[in-house]
Amino acid sequence: MSRSNHDIAREFFAALSSGALPDELLAPDMTVWTTSSGMAGDKARYQMGIKLLASVTLDGRGLTYVVDTLTAEDDRVAAEVHSHGTLVNGEAFQMTYAFVLRIRDGRIASVAEHFNPLITNEKLGPLIAAALRKSAE
Repeated sequence: MSRSNHDIAREFFAALSSGALPDELLAPDMTVWTTSSGMAGDKARYQMGIKLLASVTLDGRGLTYVVDTLTAEDDRVAAEVHSHGTLVNGEAFQMTYAFVLRIRDGRIASVAEHFNPLITNEKLGPLIAAALRKSAE
């Protein structure tokens, strides 16, 4: 039995909440666009970014993503989502997003992730920069 696009989108947000996106959920040629990075590259880079984000949360699992609304038509899913979590510095983090997913053959083929870059740059930017420096050592 094939999964609906709603189900695939919910799997995607559950995977984001776990801090890791499994290969089988994503098309091999997946593309990503984010507010802060523009065309942010491919599947591997996005998966690495999700793991990096998880590494700067207190529990190391990442943020919890909650779907507020989900609308699917043809190969597109639009989702209003909010996230919350605690960062390694003890600060609470919350964000509201609009995601547009494209689904092909039961996998996520593209992600467009819209969010407030000011909050991201202020709260996550320094922590991610420190994590990148540490991983380069």
